[in-house]
Amino acid sequence: MTALGWSNPQDTATITILLRHGDTRLSPEHRFSGLSDEPLSAEGARQVRAAAHRLASGARIDAIVSSPLQRAAATAAIVAQELGLTTAADDDLRETDFGEWEGLTIAEIQDRWPDAVVAWQHDPEQAPPGGESFADTACRVNRACERILWQRRGQTVLIVSHITPIKILLCRALGAPLLTIYRFYLGSACINEIQWYGNDFAAVRRVNDTSHLIWP
Repeated sequence: MTALGWSNPQDTATITILLRHGDTRLSPEHRFSGLSDEPLSAEGARQVRAAAHRLASGARIDAIVSSPLQRAAATAAIVAQELGLTTAADDDLRETDFGEWEGLTIAEIQDRWPDAVVAWQHDPEQAPPGGESFADTACRVNRACERILWQRRGQTVLIVSHITPIKILLCRALGAPLLTIYRFYLGSACINEIQWYGNDFAAVRRVNDTSHLIWP
C-alpha cells in the first residue's frame, strides 16, 4: 500500500465522497436554510447534473446515502440515475436547525440578534433562538459517520448532505476542533473526499471542488 503523507495505514480504505446539494431559491442571497425544506432551483438542478457527470467519469461508487431534506434527496436522485444506483436516507445527515434565523441573511440576523449572533459565530455550543447548536448537529452527524464506516467498510460511498454536516465530517477527518467549521467555505454542488482507515487514520483528499461548474 502506498504511504499517505507520513502515515502508512494497513486497513483497506473506506472512501466517502461528500456532495453538497445544488442551489435552492435561498442560495443566491445566502439565506439560512436549515430544516426549511426547499426544492432545488433550476440552476441547482443544472449544478447537480454537472456534478453527476463528473462523478460518473471517476472511480466506481458503491452506495449513496443522503439527507432526507428534498434539496439533498433530489440531488442524490439525479446522481443515482446517472450512476445506476439507488439511494438510502439517513436523517442524521440533515442540516442544522437554524430556528428563528431560517430564511434570513446574516445581515438581517445581525440587525435583530446582535449579541446572539456574535456568540454563535464563536462557540459551536451556542444555538440560534429556537434552533440547534453545531455541537448538537455534530453528535448526530458523527453517529451517521460511524454507521456508514461500519456498514460500508472498504467501499466508496457518496454522502449527499449540507454545509454543516460536511464541515463536521471534514473536522472529524482532520482531527480538528469543531471551531474549525467557521473556517471552511463550501460552494453549491461541491465535491469533497475523505479516505478513512479504521478509527486510526483519515486522509482528506478534496475540499470544495467545484471545477465541474465551470461552464463552457
